[in-house]
Amino acid sequence: MPRKVDFKPVTEIKIVGVVGFMKRQVTAYGTGAKVTCPKEYLGKTVYLVITDEPWEPREGRSGGQRSEHQ
Repeated sequence: MPRKVDFKPVTEIKIVGVVGFMKRQVTAYGTGAKVTCPKEYLGKTVYLVITDEPWEPREGRSGGQRSEHQ
């Protein structure tokens, strides 16, 4: 049985000591979902901020979707 993740609904946050920021698409993974992140952040604390905006990939990027030619 999948474990339940603690979710705290808020409309504003303040975080001190931010190293960087990235926008990623949530993709399906088995019976759950995942967000891809570079390996350099393994072992680091990450805050996942969820918005109600639809995913809009940047120009010239695959947007997290695999190409048929890969």
